[in-house]
Amino acid sequence: MAPRSQWRGTLSSCAAAVVTVLALAPVVDAQTSVNAVTKYEAETATITQGVVESNHTGHTGTGFVNYDNVAGSAVEFTAAAPQAGTATLKFRFANGTNVNRPMDISVNGTVVAQSVAFNGTGAWTTWQDVTVTAQFTAGANKVRASASTATGGPNLDYLEADVAAPPAGNDYEAEDATIAQGVVESNHAGFTGRGFVNYDNVIGSSVEWTVSGPGAVDLVLRYANGTAVNRPMDISVNGTAVSSGLAFDGTGAWTTWQTKTVKATLAAGPNKIKAAATTANGGPNVDKLSVRTADDEAPSAPPNLRSTGKTARTTSLAWDAASDNVGVSGYDVYQHGQFMKSVAGNVLATTVEGLQPDTAYDWTVLAKDAAGNVSQASDNVVVRTDPAPPDNEPPTVPGNLTSPGRTATTVDLAWIASTDNDKVAAYDIFTDGVRSGSADGTATSTTAAGLTTGEEYRFKIRARDAAGNVSGFSNEIAATPSQGGPSGVPNPGTVSTIASGVDVVWGVAFLPDGSALFSERNTFNIYRITEGGTKQLAGKISQAAGTNGEGGLLGLEVAPTFAQDHWLYVYHTTAGDNRIIRVKYENGQLVPSSYQVLLPGLARNRYHNGGRLRFGPDGKLYASVGDAQNKANAQNNNSPNGKILRINPDGSIPPDNPFGNAVWSKGHRNPQGLDFDSRGRLWAAEFGDSSQDEVNLITRGGNYGWPGCEGTGGDGCAGTILPKKTWPTSQASPSGLTIINDHVFVATTVGQRVYRMRIDANSNLVDQQTYFQSTYNRLRTVEVDRDGDIWLTTSTDKDGTDGNDRILHVDIQYSGGGGGDFKLTSSAFADNAMIPAKHTCAGDGTAGQDPSPPLAWGKHTDAKSYAIVFADRVNDGNKRHWIIWDIPPGTVSLPENLGAGFTVPSQGGAKQKAMGSGANSQKYFGPCPGGGTNPYTFTLYAVNVPTLSGVTSSSGLDVIQNAIIDGSGASTVLRGRSNAST
Repeated sequence: MAPRSQWRGTLSSCAAAVVTVLALAPVVDAQTSVNAVTKYEAETATITQGVVESNHTGHTGTGFVNYDNVAGSAVEFTAAAPQAGTATLKFRFANGTNVNRPMDISVNGTVVAQSVAFNGTGAWTTWQDVTVTAQFTAGANKVRASASTATGGPNLDYLEADVAAPPAGNDYEAEDATIAQGVVESNHAGFTGRGFVNYDNVIGSSVEWTVSGPGAVDLVLRYANGTAVNRPMDISVNGTAVSSGLAFDGTGAWTTWQTKTVKATLAAGPNKIKAAATTANGGPNVDKLSVRTADDEAPSAPPNLRSTGKTARTTSLAWDAASDNVGVSGYDVYQHGQFMKSVAGNVLATTVEGLQPDTAYDWTVLAKDAAGNVSQASDNVVVRTDPAPPDNEPPTVPGNLTSPGRTATTVDLAWIASTDNDKVAAYDIFTDGVRSGSADGTATSTTAAGLTTGEEYRFKIRARDAAGNVSGFSNEIAATPSQGGPSGVPNPGTVSTIASGVDVVWGVAFLPDGSALFSERNTFNIYRITEGGTKQLAGKISQAAGTNGEGGLLGLEVAPTFAQDHWLYVYHTTAGDNRIIRVKYENGQLVPSSYQVLLPGLARNRYHNGGRLRFGPDGKLYASVGDAQNKANAQNNNSPNGKILRINPDGSIPPDNPFGNAVWSKGHRNPQGLDFDSRGRLWAAEFGDSSQDEVNLITRGGNYGWPGCEGTGGDGCAGTILPKKTWPTSQASPSGLTIINDHVFVATTVGQRVYRMRIDANSNLVDQQTYFQSTYNRLRTVEVDRDGDIWLTTSTDKDGTDGNDRILHVDIQYSGGGGGDFKLTSSAFADNAMIPAKHTCAGDGTAGQDPSPPLAWGKHTDAKSYAIVFADRVNDGNKRHWIIWDIPPGTVSLPENLGAGFTVPSQGGAKQKAMGSGANSQKYFGPCPGGGTNPYTFTLYAVNVPTLSGVTSSSGLDVIQNAIIDGSGASTVLRGRSNAST
């Protein structure tokens, strides 16, 4: 809470006396203070490589700044703006030479005018003006005038800043609204109206305005926060949140006012707009709410993008101006979907620095307006940087190659790092004399995968630098893959080719007969293919369109009910949007007449289209959707972009979704891979921007931070959910994700490798292994088939050649046995099908003491006993119904209707415990959700001990399951659903 005035009682009384009058109509701000011109003397600004002097007449103030004669000498002003708007910046200067002394003008770190001419004025006592326009944010703005040549800048006298009034709109003062747990004060200058609202320091303190609709609007909140702590608020319209946990960060002082904008749609008539604090710090000081007609029209794509120059480390670009119904406020420069820099709307050229020599870069530019609308991408231009200066010095030889570990199909390698006069770019791995892969230049270990048990291999490595110089070979070692490690761990074995000559295979979905359907992103074709490589065209999605980037025909998913209804679910791009559709696949062909749009209107762009689909154990369809290269989408609850979505199979919205629409989680940049673990929890892989790629554990309504937070870094990470795993973007760009025995496999494009990580008991990703690095080029999709093996697709989409990709088969070997045959089944119901009523409370109309279903499984060779946990998984929960453990290792099935008792009759000493008390706790407790359809799982564990220690008949179900997990090496899941009620 801000410091309060001693006149609180008087001010509150005054506010109460006038509220009934002023609440009748909104106050229209005359903007008299906004349009005031403010002068900032150069001698009081921040000076870099310059001095204050007064030896030339005609200056104002106490002097002027004489720039040093070096590039980069600068003066930086701090200019205040009561609210965001277009600022006219006038620089007063003198240049007594006849040589132009150009300067770059930047605002808040973004160049708004490059190499602005400050020509000779005839004498050092002759002062002239140069004017530049730029966009200001509300509050303090850093305006920097930096010399761009070795002659330095001119003599600079002052800056005048004139901030234009914003578009006309209705202003609603906070002091006239309905206030809950807050007071009206006026002890901090700069507010409009009669005062502002100081929120009490409690969760739920709020201000609620009544405004008229209807229509799409921008809600602009003017506030001050004199602390360094974010004071987030939920913004709701008529009781529905339109922005949850919106950050109201410190503004530097209680007298420094800034604005936050939220897009919303108002209903006809009165609307309740509420800003409620979400933490015990309360909200900021709130001055007013401005309601403005929303601008939803995006600028046109910038035309005529071209290269105007390059070096080994830079590329210069230029383009023609985009158009907009209001005005272009800026341009964003991208390299293959990676944001590189922004320039102002009046800047049509820039230079990108920090590039790698002799490297091809794929450039596009997008225009944006002040309302946050973003254009489609410009046409792309590919520019290869110049070669680096000659470098003929190779790295040193890597030292002491060893093999610290191995499994049945892999060998771990480790070495002492090489050094180089520049840097080591990579290590090349040689197996039996042939290059088989690589490791990063910063690495000192890797794993050779796809090997054969019992066969000896010889390994050696050498270092390579960016100029292509290679070191001598390390020592050569011999290693033989052998059984070892924890049981049930999935290790990549032999790799074979299922199909070649395919083109950017994106989606892979398995049919009930074990064959698969796959999509080609750029041809829009869908094929059926068998593991043996027999391929048949199923049809083309004629409505699909590409984006000359990452859009096209993307994810596929086969309905859990496919055997009955033949629905295939598809995510694809069109000329105007991305969308989720379904179409029937019958008799080996798509049925075009069955094409059904389930969810249209997902914004598209050249990059950041997302596109994965995955059915969850709850029977809902989940989809990963990119931000369409518009960062603001990710935090907008009303936009489906930058989100993971959840819909019913018919496209309708589940009533338990957190925001009343298709959004399940938000704050994503470009999520792709999706899969569920043995506990029914959703994991997602996400492309980062310039620093960190991510794997996230997704929760209902979770905010994953983008754009304020990338990976674990950024100013906006507070209050968001941090990723479970990150990598540098140069080592990943994760696309596909699949989970086997709670081991997460991720296929990467830029990284050209597969990562494998184990989900531990604390839901962290540990024990990372790296496979196939630089062996098969860029990798797109990884899926586990019905035999427990992996299908892996390549994505050589950057080489300009069509039809040169492959679908690979990776034979997964399970340490200690327990491979693809270690599965749990029931003769009473299929995986993810409805559990028969007789095995639920509906059988006898009473909850508990139900007949258990028959269960059977494949033997796990390392199991000393087995255990089964039956649980309700609704809303990512873990409501345990029944657990049976200490099942003898020779047992591979349980009959229907197991008997009652802590020790299960006729089951070799197996124990059981169920929810409830008394007799209910000693017999199977079936589903009983009470009408709605809930997801359930039977999880079979291969336990490493014959008897669980420390577990008794009085132990809780959570204690029992944790003991099982701690003592198990492998697990497998049978899913079911039920809507039973008594």
